[in-house]
This record gives sequence, structure tokens and C-alpha cells, in this order.
Amino acid sequence: MKYFGGVEGGATHSRLVICDESGQSVGATSGLGTNHWGIGIPECARRIADMVERAKEEAGIPKETPLTSLGLSLSGCEQEATNRELEQELRTTFPGLAQNYAVSSDTMGSMYTASSIGGMVLISGTGSNCLLRNPDGSTSNCGGWGNFLGDEGSAWYISYRAVKVVFDHMDNFEQSAAPVEKTWSLIKEHFSLETRLDMLPHCYAKFDKPFFANLCKKLSQNAENGDELARSLFREAGVHLARMILALLPNVHQDLVKSGDLSVVCVGSVWSSWDLLQEAFISELAKTTIDFDLKLVRITKSSAYGACYLGADSADFDLPRNYADNVTVLYTYTDPRKKAKATNGCNC
Repeated sequence: MKYFGGVEGGATHSRLVICDESGQSVGATSGLGTNHWGIGIPECARRIADMVERAKEEAGIPKETPLTSLGLSLSGCEQEATNRELEQELRTTFPGLAQNYAVSSDTMGSMYTASSIGGMVLISGTGSNCLLRNPDGSTSNCGGWGNFLGDEGSAWYISYRAVKVVFDHMDNFEQSAAPVEKTWSLIKEHFSLETRLDMLPHCYAKFDKPFFANLCKKLSQNAENGDELARSLFREAGVHLARMILALLPNVHQDLVKSGDLSVVCVGSVWSSWDLLQEAFISELAKTTIDFDLKLVRITKSSAYGACYLGADSADFDLPRNYADNVTVLYTYTDPRKKAKATNGCNC
């Protein structure tokens, strides 16, 4: 019996699944974050190996039996050179872990959980990133640069913008169009602040991106309760996420959309607030003519399955998979100009 592993690795936490030759899960576990830029490659490899050993034990796989393949779809794995360095660390330090490796970014694992031919992945979790993959293997990217250079539309960015708007308002540098009192109370509660000066350690010496980003969940609750400043932050995020899609549309190959739609896999916790993003997101898309529909889907299984598929493909094994069971449709966007033509019966 051959076994195939896959890891979905984020900055905050990771998940691993092991499938048998039939494509069924026989073991799964979770672990700490595996972004090597934050913890280093040796620690990243150690965490991966620990998850594999725990999942093998659950599956009843002998410890000395290596996985036929191990797919790694990890946050931070965008560069081929460091991907190879991580693979080499695993092969050297944990030689019996797996026979074959496939190392890629977390966006690739999400995409392969939903489709074998490609599409688009739009991540809005702690950070943000958008990736397009065409059937010929060519890829294009927008975002994914981290909180210093990007992360627009992410939980971290929404949280950062909340703090920035409040501080600018209180400085009389730029007045907020909406009341700031509820957001300021939320910030003080989340970071245990008494004064604004107490915020500085959280921006420098004690900066913790996942913790900072967790403010977003509380902001979403405020927004759902009608707070206008919180609602405006999610509208801003909706615009940013739409722009990421628009940035990559010129690179979409016709053979990817011959069915009439482009699949956009929406990954990350911010998509749970779709009702707060939707109006601004759609309005931004409507500024550009789009000849095909955008089918926004959410994966119903961990993208560790997509990583598992990638690993199996790298080992030249046709691992059975049922993509229809892996996704659910969040929203389908049709260009309003197409709708108008269809209503008027125009074939031009």
C-alpha cells in the first residue's frame, strides 16, 4: 500500500492529511505555523516531520514506512530556491519521511483542492495573496508581499486600518467620516491598552501579526451590529480584493475559461464576512468589462488535500479525487453588460 501526504501550512497553524491509494484519508493532524520566513527552515522541517509522524501513528502506518510523496503547500514558499532548500532539509534531517516531495505556496494547494486544470486563488486570511494558474502551467501573481509591502484586504490590513484611522482622528491629522469611539474601545480591549502609547510595543518589539490580525474578527462583529467605521473598513477590503482579481484577468488564457466562467477559490477567514465585502467588491468589478463569469468558490476540505494531489502527481501516481465534493459556490459574478445583452436579445 502506498501513502500520500499533504500539508496546508499557514503562518498561524498547519494541517496535514495522509491518503491511501484510493484517495481516502487515513490519518490527519494539525500543528503550528510553517511559514519558514518567520521560524526558519530547520524549524519548519521539524514541525512538518512531527505532524507526519503523528498522522502515521493515527493511521497505523509503521514509523519506518516512508510516504510515497509529501506535498507541501505552505505560506512563504513562493521562491524555488528556498523551496528546494526546505526539501533538502527534510531529506537530510528526516531521510525516511517521504520518497518524493512537491513544495509550493499555500495558494497552489488551495487551487488543486478545487481543480486539476488551474484557475485563480484569492487568499484573505491573516495576510492576502492572489494567484492565477493557466492549464499550460503558467502563473501570475498579485500581492503576497507581507504586511510591510501589501496584505491589502486581509485580516491584518483591516485591523491595521482600524488602528490607523482612530489614531489619525485622535491626532486631528485626518478626521474620520464615521464615529471612532466603538472601534477605539475595541482596540483598547484587544490589546489591553490604557493609552495610545501602550500600542507602540505591539507595533515594534512585541509585534505579533496573527494576534494583531485577530482584531478583525471583533471588528466584523461591530460591523454586523451596524458600526459605520467598521463597515467602511470591510468595504475598503472588498475593493482591494476585487482589484487583485482584476489585476490578473489580462493573463487569463482562453482555454481556462472556455466553459464560460473562471473559478476563483476564496480562502481565509475574512471570506466569512462576505456579506460585509460583497457590495463594494461587486461595484469594483463592475468598473471593468469581463467577458466571462467569475465563480467564487470556497473549499469545503482542507487544502492539505490539494497538497496531497500535487505530491501524488509529482510521484507520477494518479490519485483518485472528486473535486465536486471539495468546494461550494459562494457567489457567481456576471458582468452587468452581459446581462443587459442577454435581456435585450443582442447577439452583437
